[in-house]
Amino acid sequence: MTTPLGFAGQGDMAQVQATMQAIELACKSIQINVNPAAAEATLLSLCQSPRPYQTCQFILENSQLPSARFQAAGAIRDAALREWGILEADEKRGLISFCLCFIMKHANSVEGYVLGKVASVAAQLLKRGWLDFTASEKDAFFLEVKQAVDGSHGLDVQFSGIRFLESLVSEFSPSTSTAMGLPREFHEQCLISLEQDYLKAFYSWVQHAAFNVSSRVVGAVSEVPEANVCAASLRLMFQILTWDFGGKNAIENSMRGMEMFHDETKQGSPKRSECVLVQPGSAWHDLLISSGHVGWLSNFYTALRQKFPSEGYWIDCPLAVAARKLLVQFCSVTGTIFPSDSGHIQKQHLMQLLSGIVMWMEPPDAVSQAIKLGKSESELLDGCRALMSVATVTNPLVFDELLKSLRTYGTLTLLSVLMCEVYKDLMENHSEEETWSWVARDILLDTWTALLLQMDGSGRNHSLPAEGVSAAANLFALIVESELKAASASDFSDYDEHDYAQASIAAMDERLSSYALIARAAIGTTIPLLNELFSGRVMRLHQGRGFSDPTETLEQLYSLLLITGHVLADEGQGETPLVPKEIESQFANILEVDKHPVVILCSSILRFAEQSLDPEMRASFFSPRLMEAVVWFLARWTSTYLMPSVKTGENKSSHGNTQLLSELSTNVLLSFCGENDQGKAVLDIIIRISLSIFVSYPGEKDLQELTCCQLLHGLVKRKNVISHLVTLESWSDLANAFSNERVLFSLNAAHQRSLAQTLAISASGMKTSEASNQYIKSLTSHMTTSLVELSSKNDLKSIAQQPDVILLVSCLLERLRGVARASEPRTQKSICEMGFSVMNTVLIFLQAYKDESVVVYLLLKFVNDWVEGQIIYLEGKETAAVVDFCMRLLQLYSSHNIGKISVSLSNSLRSEADVEKYKDLRALIQLLSNLCSKDIIDFASEPIENYGTSISQVVYTGFHIVTPLITLELLKYPKLCYSYFSLLSHMLEVYPEIIAQLNIEAFTHIIGILEFGLRHQVNYSFNFFSEIWC
Repeated sequence: MTTPLGFAGQGDMAQVQATMQAIELACKSIQINVNPAAAEATLLSLCQSPRPYQTCQFILENSQLPSARFQAAGAIRDAALREWGILEADEKRGLISFCLCFIMKHANSVEGYVLGKVASVAAQLLKRGWLDFTASEKDAFFLEVKQAVDGSHGLDVQFSGIRFLESLVSEFSPSTSTAMGLPREFHEQCLISLEQDYLKAFYSWVQHAAFNVSSRVVGAVSEVPEANVCAASLRLMFQILTWDFGGKNAIENSMRGMEMFHDETKQGSPKRSECVLVQPGSAWHDLLISSGHVGWLSNFYTALRQKFPSEGYWIDCPLAVAARKLLVQFCSVTGTIFPSDSGHIQKQHLMQLLSGIVMWMEPPDAVSQAIKLGKSESELLDGCRALMSVATVTNPLVFDELLKSLRTYGTLTLLSVLMCEVYKDLMENHSEEETWSWVARDILLDTWTALLLQMDGSGRNHSLPAEGVSAAANLFALIVESELKAASASDFSDYDEHDYAQASIAAMDERLSSYALIARAAIGTTIPLLNELFSGRVMRLHQGRGFSDPTETLEQLYSLLLITGHVLADEGQGETPLVPKEIESQFANILEVDKHPVVILCSSILRFAEQSLDPEMRASFFSPRLMEAVVWFLARWTSTYLMPSVKTGENKSSHGNTQLLSELSTNVLLSFCGENDQGKAVLDIIIRISLSIFVSYPGEKDLQELTCCQLLHGLVKRKNVISHLVTLESWSDLANAFSNERVLFSLNAAHQRSLAQTLAISASGMKTSEASNQYIKSLTSHMTTSLVELSSKNDLKSIAQQPDVILLVSCLLERLRGVARASEPRTQKSICEMGFSVMNTVLIFLQAYKDESVVVYLLLKFVNDWVEGQIIYLEGKETAAVVDFCMRLLQLYSSHNIGKISVSLSNSLRSEADVEKYKDLRALIQLLSNLCSKDIIDFASEPIENYGTSISQVVYTGFHIVTPLITLELLKYPKLCYSYFSLLSHMLEVYPEIIAQLNIEAFTHIIGILEFGLRHQVNYSFNFFSEIWC
């Protein structure tokens, strides 16, 4: 083709037909993979042609190739959205009307994907013009759709009308809306308008459609066309009930930092047990609650079950699936749709639903057996999801009572029995592939979590009724049995193939947290159980030492440590976690330390952990995997029980003697490892275990990460612990080993940095600032001396590239970075001196390692971290020295063209691994930003200008170096984009004269970047322009 596609609006029918033939040929070429690039270019030219509407309509009406019609529909969409602003009002309405007429006219077409595409285009164009069209114009469109949905024009047209409404609701929903390049406010206004004016009407239309065909579906002896209409109606009703009515869920999401309108491609798959609350408001009460709609739906599905009792295939047919999904969604209905009657109507609503849903799960053993014999598990899993939804909108007492009006037992008993059947199947079938029992387990665990995490009016969790406590105790015992059996099975499996062995602590955390909630619901039974199991495994280990394989027992101990850690303590998440209130209240009458069940359990685990210090025991039993569990447990446990700094009592709501006993019991528990009891001895054991890990487990990165980043780093976050920590000989041994022993150089870079930071932070525990600064000097003197001596060697150029030298330099720089990050007023003096002592060394290494990007990046990051921690404290003379140093560093960096990026290369970046090549560029930007902070916060007694220099000079030089390296492609990467716009914002605010001094080339480059920020909806650039405009 030599002429552009799409210029058929002039009535040139020959050109229109030629265009259609070209599109058909391109589609065929792509299907058979013949010259696909040229074919794609042909299709793209149609989409990009101005006003290709008549051509595309001709292709849709006349082409015999479905894929060509599909491409034509897409081209209408692309062109209309692009040209919407210049289209006449009649043209806009005409395009939407054409699409609607097309799907109605061709409703009996077998190419459903073409009709789906055209329906989607109609929905998108209708939304694009939603705020432009008048109410009467919208009503005119929907009148035609309503007539179709009513069934006035036959089943095929009825089905097409419902499919269009599905597309429309999907287009207006935030999570599935199409990006149109329009402001967020546009989408929000469309959403609010559709919800207020039409959504309820849509539901009513398809509700009547489903009702009108349901009798025909149930009465027919075979599948009938009405089943498709009924299934589509139920799907749309379900879709509408997943709507975020009033933006209630969006408000909750925004509080968690989630976007209401988001890029769907960036979202992970939803949780299998995710529950979306349905809160449509009182206006929907008549349609959903008082109309008998739920009763009809439940009876309809029950009739289907009775119609096909022996034909298992129907459970997974579209109609059955749609009906069950809608029933499950009705279990999530809550809020003001129910009247203020103490929950009576809502209880009746849930009981009506459960009366039919329980038949999908009862009796649990028979249902489980039927699934093993080949029956589909879909009904059971949907029943589990229904229980999850009910648990989310009720409290444990109401949840349990719902089933008692229908059965002789409560809903908690059913939940427990279901869980037991699931775990029995898990124990019987150790499959590498995910089974139905895996899915059911996760859903039911989330159900327990929903029940046990709910708060009452006083802020306390709802307690379970006695029947529920007993059920939780039995269930937890079975859960532990299942986990121990799985641990035993993992001993005989290939670790590279078995999921259990591969599961890391982090991956298991969510499931273990649910286990902990169940255990705490019956804590009086579960703590003694855990102690019995753990002590028994340790005894078995010692009894079989030397003549039996301990691997199975060690795997069981691994599981018990993880489970016990979750039961005893919560994750800190930035705060010191308190003793779980269930433990406080359950053991309120126990006032002797050695008889407290929690103390007995903790003591048993601590004694076992201490045994790892014995070289023979360590070699026999303490594998790296088991040590991971030991260290993880210690890190979690110490946050709550080791030398607690505050007394609990905040969780209590009772009064009098009960409260007093609870406080006394808690104090007894906390005093077990308090500052005045065994706390210091336990702390010493923990430090000695940590040192033995660094020495005895080289190369075990996961174990070392837990030790460095969680256990030790967690200890130094607590001031009351640090004051004791620095007095321990074991802590001095660790610091000396870190400074002087080569074995600790085997730690990887991140762990070197973390451990250095931890050791430096502990200096704040010294009694005087002089002692703290002397400690830092002792810790860092070997590092700085080694670097200075190495940089002074005459043969540096020849030895610098040796692998062992590069490793040494990298490790020392990472350690210095860690110390620099630990800077605080108490140790500022010594850390400042540390940085000044290696300034010349940094410049020498920057010259020597100009071709080693890893070392260059470490040099820049060390300077950046040190400047960030020191700049605001430096006096004018010291600041001038730092500015001079940074100027020399920037000039040296520029002279070697380190990090220079070509546009052609940056265009090829498509992965995070490629972006890492440009980390030095981000480090330079951050360095300039940190220097600028001196103008905001400055504790110096004299200005830097007294010494003939200024911050603006080095910023100006650095900006000249950095600006040419920033390309528009690189700004698509969030970290770099954020850093650059932050720096640019500060410069325009504080140093506007610097921008004026830039040469024409640099200034033009910045203008281009500003245009990029204006044209792209990037949060960083948006914040930047907001600040500038304000």
